[in-house]
Amino acid sequence: MAGRPGVSARSALSLDLQDRLVLDAGRCIGCGLCADANGDRAVTMDPGYELATTHRARLVVGADAHEADTAAAALNGPFRRSLHIRHIDTGSDGAVEQEIAALLNPYYDMHRLGLFFTASPRHADVLLVTGPVTRPMEEPLRRTYDAMPEPRVVVAAGTDACSGSIWTAPEVLGGVDRVLSVDVYIPGDPPSPIALLHGLLLAAGRVRQVSAPRINGAPTAAVARGAGAE
Repeated sequence: MAGRPGVSARSALSLDLQDRLVLDAGRCIGCGLCADANGDRAVTMDPGYELATTHRARLVVGADAHEADTAAAALNGPFRRSLHIRHIDTGSDGAVEQEIAALLNPYYDMHRLGLFFTASPRHADVLLVTGPVTRPMEEPLRRTYDAMPEPRVVVAAGTDACSGSIWTAPEVLGGVDRVLSVDVYIPGDPPSPIALLHGLLLAAGRVRQVSAPRINGAPTAAVARGAGAE
């Protein structure tokens, strides 16, 4: 991605104690440069879209990465038939918003799945947050959340919302979970419309999250997933 050379490699990729690659999909910007640079296919791109998860730790892709204590499960909630969503931008660059807008076109047609946007947080079941949380938006984010009736679900959409990505203090607090408890993480920079749909349906309790890819055999292999991959 232009203007971000090498950033994702430093923040999203690391080595474990056995010198195996570990990838944090919550920080990955999906440029694919790491896969292109590894002729031995130590890192490969996976076009999967079922990226959303209810646990931040499950976005860490590597050998035995928190799999035991974060087993896949659907959210247990009352939102089985319809979901009203209040979107708030806390500092996004606009990329995720373009993908969100695509959910309203005839191809994705989120309304057929019982998903609707609402202007008022008092009518919302889900708070869909995009962008890292900037300091001027911390209070509006809290006030929007406080205005929502129970039960309510917080969804962090995009790499910036999941982790803060490349943006750092003092202007940026970090990901949404630095301010609010997050129920669903949707990685990607930006996540595709179908990945967003999967995350919203996960928030509604209508689909299950998919187990993240794990290392099989190769000591330095990592798999980068879909639109949220690096």
